[in-house]
Amino acid sequence: MPYQRYQAFPPVDLPDRTWPAKVVDRAPRWCAVDLRDGNQALIDPMDGQRKWMMFDLLVQMGYKEIEVGFPAASQTDYDFVRGIIEGDLVPDDVVIQVLTQSRPEQIERTFDAIKGARRATVHLYNSTSTLQRRVVFAQSRSQIAALAVAGAQQCVRLAERASGEVHFQYSPESFTGTELDFAAEICNAVIGVWQPGPGREMIVNLPATVEMSTPNIYADQIEWMSRRLDHRESLVLSLHPHNDRGTAVAAAELGYLAGADRIEGCLFGNGERTGNVCLVTLGLNLFSQGIDPQVDFSGIDEIRRITEHCNELPVHPRHPYGGDLVYTSFSGSHQDAINKGLKAIEALDDTTKWQVPYLPIDPKDVGRTYEAVVRVNSQSGKGGIAYLMRSRHGMHLPRRLQIEFSRVVQDHTDTGGGEVTPAQLWDIFSTEYLAVPATPGIPADEEFRDTADPVAAFVGALCSAGFRVRILDQQQHGRDAGQVVAYVECAVAECVLWGVGIAQDVTAATLSAIVSAINRDHRQS
Repeated sequence: MPYQRYQAFPPVDLPDRTWPAKVVDRAPRWCAVDLRDGNQALIDPMDGQRKWMMFDLLVQMGYKEIEVGFPAASQTDYDFVRGIIEGDLVPDDVVIQVLTQSRPEQIERTFDAIKGARRATVHLYNSTSTLQRRVVFAQSRSQIAALAVAGAQQCVRLAERASGEVHFQYSPESFTGTELDFAAEICNAVIGVWQPGPGREMIVNLPATVEMSTPNIYADQIEWMSRRLDHRESLVLSLHPHNDRGTAVAAAELGYLAGADRIEGCLFGNGERTGNVCLVTLGLNLFSQGIDPQVDFSGIDEIRRITEHCNELPVHPRHPYGGDLVYTSFSGSHQDAINKGLKAIEALDDTTKWQVPYLPIDPKDVGRTYEAVVRVNSQSGKGGIAYLMRSRHGMHLPRRLQIEFSRVVQDHTDTGGGEVTPAQLWDIFSTEYLAVPATPGIPADEEFRDTADPVAAFVGALCSAGFRVRILDQQQHGRDAGQVVAYVECAVAECVLWGVGIAQDVTAATLSAIVSAINRDHRQS
């Protein structure tokens, strides 16, 4: 591979950086850009109905800043923005945001779109990177800066005629590819036009339009900029990381430590190329550290379902927190640890901190159930099987029976392959322990149920009939519908194995379990 064609991203000269020593203790301001940045990246962009579903989802989850479109670039976006304003569908505590390039006709169209909005943020941008200035625009730094200033001035004039509150946001698009001194210069030029102050803050958004460096360098860029922006006390410093290197979440978290106040992203990381930073992952990462993310993720499956419908793109089964399989263990050692961890925490009170192996958060906190945690295939062990038998079928298998039954399941998966569902697991268990073909010559156990010691009497009768049987262990527990489950470990001739019986009383269940063990030995011989 011709790796020599590529060059390392230069580090930032910031020897007194402070962000590595900082600790996050609160959530940032969030801005969901699914309806704009996420939408423009879709194979089939959202129609009005899908846009409304996504907007409603974001509102219900608690996002207070939502970028609702690029109205000057799309009639669908324009109509959607007008629809939610004219229909009075924007809650009082939600600020809508609209994007516009720094072009006169687009800015004019954008202000037309937000006419009548109680509160709206106009997000002005132009591309500033060294590469784009050279190969796309063929313009100098001063020309690019003049374009931004002219757009900012037009925004001021149009905002003065607006009936509602208009807030301003500026993005030096392709910030990560822009010389830092020029990024500071152009941002300060726009700040000079908008003149933020107490009660009229503005947002400076520093997008990793293309992720070009390791997350620590992005954090250095953010801290460097934060120190050099004018009127910093009246600015909201915002991040907009993309995921080209697969490290957008880390870049956002480190950039937040480095002085940012706000983060833009999409649910499940939708967006151009490899996507925007994932708001679900960022939010639940905070949640897992005991920090309120200020967003409601308690119905993660419904959030994923609506997102998949609106984007017409699937969420990967391994996507952090929201994927189908992220609370699932197939590995036997993992299952055993989870099973023991769940048992341990069940014995404690509700104030106990969550500590279960392999599960960074309680699946119930995001609306998932423990049935999704442990699933069985050829890699599974006794812990996972025991968990499913207990949680789905009310069967508290003794430890040595767990070991024995796990071998039975392993034989099944090795032969048939694939995953074993909880229903199939019960079928395997029933076939092995409850529906075993009868062995000829076994006395009728009903005759011994009313004797003084029915187990001893029945075992004596079995020995008299030629069966070499010894009871090694027996356990019982109740089950739904008044049933009793008995587990009996028997030495039958030279073989040690378990039998299981289910009946309406302990005696009948125990005698049935002894018969189950003998029948299993007969089948195996």
